[in-house]
Amino acid sequence: MALTPDGRYIVIDGRRWRASDPVLAPDVHAELTAALGRARSAVGRARNEAERRQARDRVQLAKEGLGERGDPWWEMQIDDRLDRAQARLEQLREDD
Repeated sequence: MALTPDGRYIVIDGRRWRASDPVLAPDVHAELTAALGRARSAVGRARNEAERRQARDRVQLAKEGLGERGDPWWEMQIDDRLDRAQARLEQLREDD
């Protein structure tokens, strides 16, 4: 894994993926990453389309909170980035 010079992307096996927002506090990043892992696991365990959709929605929330989906974090003000992460984290906590 390598980070692009601008810090916006990671490169894995020649494929570019949006990097997590570097301004996130370590505990927020860790909680969002853990929620992402649980959501991805739930996608694989889903027994029907409704469960799969719910799990995929949770993946989306976690990825948005990390800044890996949605508006690019480098185009947003820092306060907006932190607010987005916190809002997504609260949504994920409510659904647990």
